[in-house]
Amino acid sequence: MTTQVIVLNGGSSSGKSGIARCLQAVLPDPWLAFGVDTLIRAMPVSPRRSVTGIDFASDGAVILGPRFRALEAAWIEGVAAMAHAGARIIVDEVFLGGAASRQRWKTALCALPVLWVGVRCDSAVAASREIARGDRVAGQAASQADAVHEGVVYDLQVDTTHTEALECARTIAACVR
Repeated sequence: MTTQVIVLNGGSSSGKSGIARCLQAVLPDPWLAFGVDTLIRAMPVSPRRSVTGIDFASDGAVILGPRFRALEAAWIEGVAAMAHAGARIIVDEVFLGGAASRQRWKTALCALPVLWVGVRCDSAVAASREIARGDRVAGQAASQADAVHEGVVYDLQVDTTHTEALECARTIAACVR
């Protein structure tokens, strides 16, 4: 079966977005890329910064409330609908709930051929990238580096600690059918 969706899961600043852009460049067909950051930027400010929406603690913890979960569920279904309609999709995600987060996507993407990819990065390296980016709460990268992979099963894993996004993208592209 032809791969319809590539799901990249990794912690903040692990290199998922760079890999997604490189995949779009190296894969022969057009692929749409969507990330959880797209969802967060699309949300109105009030649910983004509230106990019922999404909040970012000073230590980097991410607190998700019921309003965020409702919007996230609709977003996942929308992205899945595009894939079911024939679009080839790259999803750039952070499975804060580990295996439970993967299950939400798996349910929405049922019957579609999905390539599940773990994007790993040493927590110290990811933390350095986080500081350089300047758009994240300090501590997110370190707290998420391993936690987002707990209980998650992948078809393939890449590590961006010492490997550039383009090389990781080529490794992933070689597994796309």
